[in-house]
Amino acid sequence: MVRITRVHTGGGDAGETSLLTGERVSKAHPRVEAYGAVDELNALIGIVRMELERIPRTHRDGGERATVRRALNIARQPLETVQQELFDVGAELAGTPAGLPAKMGLIGSEQADRLVDEMDTWNEGLKPLESFILPAGSAVVATLHLARTVARRCERGVCRLREEDEAAVRDVVVAYLNRLSDWLFVLSRVLTLTLDEDEVLWTPIGKRD
Repeated sequence: MVRITRVHTGGGDAGETSLLTGERVSKAHPRVEAYGAVDELNALIGIVRMELERIPRTHRDGGERATVRRALNIARQPLETVQQELFDVGAELAGTPAGLPAKMGLIGSEQADRLVDEMDTWNEGLKPLESFILPAGSAVVATLHLARTVARRCERGVCRLREEDEAAVRDVVVAYLNRLSDWLFVLSRVLTLTLDEDEVLWTPIGKRD
């Protein structure tokens, strides 16, 4: 169990930080950028969860909004699980694969495959797309769109690390982040449908008034 007794140490005042391996690097180091982006994504998913919980669960007459109950049943646990896994990913990115503690828990292919399985299940109830979707809609859906773009930035960050050194990041971390962006997109569509909202579609410039 991690035990934190003090947040501020002053060790980063000169623009450097320590990796999990003990190595001191610039706070602009690509590895720091990578796990910082993962931390940002995790915070955004926290906002998604907050917005989901804030949706009114009853109608004005006091009756239950069954659509909200279904949305919570669909998304609440998967979002929490992904947040836990992103913390695992961020911790792993804070060190090199060869230098991580022997007993440190790491995500594996089962976590990446679960994202695909969940997407496949959700897609069964969705209509095929005939246009791109604009990042809009209710607060929870719009924030999911923002989260998926940050997930892509996380993926680009770990790919930059791999370009410098192929052994810098495990393959499964790249696969997980790649699938997670798609997962967030599909979840945004599922919640739009479940909450009986309309998707905001892109109209190409030649077809706009």
